[in-house]
Formats: sequence, structure tokens, C-alpha cells
Amino acid sequence: MHELSIAMSIVEIAAEYAEKDNSDKVLEIEIEVGELSGIVVEALDFAMDAAVKNTICENAKWMISIVEARAKCSSTGKTYKVQSLYSPCPFCKKFGHELIAGKELRVRSILVE
Repeated sequence: MHELSIAMSIVEIAAEYAEKDNSDKVLEIEIEVGELSGIVVEALDFAMDAAVKNTICENAKWMISIVEARAKCSSTGKTYKVQSLYSPCPFCKKFGHELIAGKELRVRSILVE
């Protein structure tokens, strides 16, 4: 389960941020996960529960938001929602597109005390 190593990295990022801010408690962590990132959100949520144990983030609340996968067609220049990396453009039916959202994994915000 690679979600556990991701969760541990998120906790490490939050702890480093708190340390730089001279805080001894992380209250909240906001995480964004793209639909096509390959991360199972339920598994990440479960892994976060384990990763925060005995850390500065132990009592923190975390929120995981899902970022919709969107692409831009190289032929029409239009943007649209995609279901997979191999979805054709719904306007011209061609396959040449650039994924502009949906593969991200980022810590959007950290609230410390």
C-alpha cells in the first residue's frame, strides 16, 4: 500500500512546517488528490490515521479533496473533463490532449497552533 508512505510524507511535511513556525501542534491538514493520480482516497484516509500516531499531527484534522481530471485538446484548444488518460476529445474525437488537472497530490494547507 503506497498510500501509507504518502501519508507518512504528508505528516513529515506538516511537522516540518510546524517546526519552522515554532509551533508544537498541527491542527489541520488539507490535501488535494487528483482523480487520475493513482491514489486510492479511502486508503490514504486510512493510512493517515496510522501515520499521525505519536506525532505532532496526532490530533490534527485532515481533509482530502478530489481534483477533477481535465484536459485541453491540442486540436480545438477546448478544455473538458476526462475519465482516463486515453479519453478522446468530446468535441473533435481526436486523442491528442494535454492533461491540465487530475494527477496532482499536494498539501494545500496546514494550520498550526
